[in-house]
Amino acid sequence: MTKESLLSISPIDGRYKNKVKELENYFSEFALIKTRVEVEIRWLLFLLNTKSFKFLPSTNKNQHKKIEKIFLNFNLKEASKVKSIEKITNHDVKAVEVYIVKQLDSVGLSKLSEFVHICCTSEDINNLSYALMVERYRTECLLPNLKSFNKEINKMAVKWANISMLSFTHGQKASPTSLGKEFKNFYHRISFHQNKINESKQSAKFNGAVGNFNAHHVLDSKIDWPKITKKFISSFNLEYSLISSQIEFKDNLVFLLSNIENLNNVLIDLSKDIWLYISKDYLKQKISSTEVGSSTMPHKVNPIDFENAEGNLTLSNSLIPALKNKLQISRLQRDLSDSTVSRNIGLCFAYLEISLKSLNKGLKKLEPNKKKINEELQESWEVLAEAIQTVMRKNKISNSYDIIKKLTRGKELSKESYRNLIENLPINEVDKTKLLKLTPIQYTGLASYLAKLK
Repeated sequence: MTKESLLSISPIDGRYKNKVKELENYFSEFALIKTRVEVEIRWLLFLLNTKSFKFLPSTNKNQHKKIEKIFLNFNLKEASKVKSIEKITNHDVKAVEVYIVKQLDSVGLSKLSEFVHICCTSEDINNLSYALMVERYRTECLLPNLKSFNKEINKMAVKWANISMLSFTHGQKASPTSLGKEFKNFYHRISFHQNKINESKQSAKFNGAVGNFNAHHVLDSKIDWPKITKKFISSFNLEYSLISSQIEFKDNLVFLLSNIENLNNVLIDLSKDIWLYISKDYLKQKISSTEVGSSTMPHKVNPIDFENAEGNLTLSNSLIPALKNKLQISRLQRDLSDSTVSRNIGLCFAYLEISLKSLNKGLKKLEPNKKKINEELQESWEVLAEAIQTVMRKNKISNSYDIIKKLTRGKELSKESYRNLIENLPINEVDKTKLLKLTPIQYTGLASYLAKLK
């Protein structure tokens, strides 16, 4: 761990820095500055490559390559230059504009200086930059990581499909299931939210100071500015927002955040369930000889990966409502209170990524304790009460449910007492034979089949 990491206030940039390093490319200060530079440069190149803009100085392909290199070769040293300019301007986007003008001057293209940031408000650059950062994270990082994680969940579902296990409703023994089927439940739920996140494409606007193309229209009223700017926004593979105030209304971002929040809840549920299965000794964790479970109790093997995931997912979900509630609200055409909030968007994603890594690590340690699972099933013949009353109903026995309720509710049934109960039932011999052959291990319905479904 570096000195900088040790001195970090946030554990994201300290203790967990290596777990979220890839997010530096999307949500760091450097990433924001670089993306702003990219947007400014691409807007300038877009104008230069559009024949409608006859007021622009003539340029050639070699000059365009020089312009493009301003953002392609952008690095930490260049970002530091932007930050130095910002100390003078006290305006982050203006600092980017000044930086680009200087870069153009350094490659002999000062004739383009006045056309940097033309027809743009800072929020045109900002909203597009943030949308681009979030969209790139969503498609390049989040969705692939989520897909890979859920694939592992499904592998466990299939692998453990035939391991019969007691289920628990209200914390009490219930009809048996299979261990694999319980993992399949989470695979199915995660897939649902994964699809929703896949649909959460980000959007951006590029219509000036209050969303009406005021400056654009004065510049040239004959140009179809909505069409032009839509083409520009679409070049980033983003949705185009034509109607807006100075700000893009962030509803698509909030849609994504809501889907992340829902996904986080499912992952918290998964973390808690695995924690409980470990607590019940249904799942065991592979032991590392170098690890310590407790500073005073040497025997401990704690479910720390799942506890870590639960904690970080909770942090992610504590931030998301604040982001949603702020980003959808802005006074009149715009106030600046969303600026500092927007800089924290990456935090909720960082906590999610930390959690996914912890869950992945924890899953690799798990193995079913078949002996314990089978022992508890064999001691729980009362869970066949559902099967008994169902067959009794089939045989048209009045008050079937109440009869079995009196015999089994709050009681434990042994194999012998179960068989005695069946022998004395007034049901046909075929059904009686079926129930006599039935065991808690067998009474899992279609659990195994469902666990193996693609």
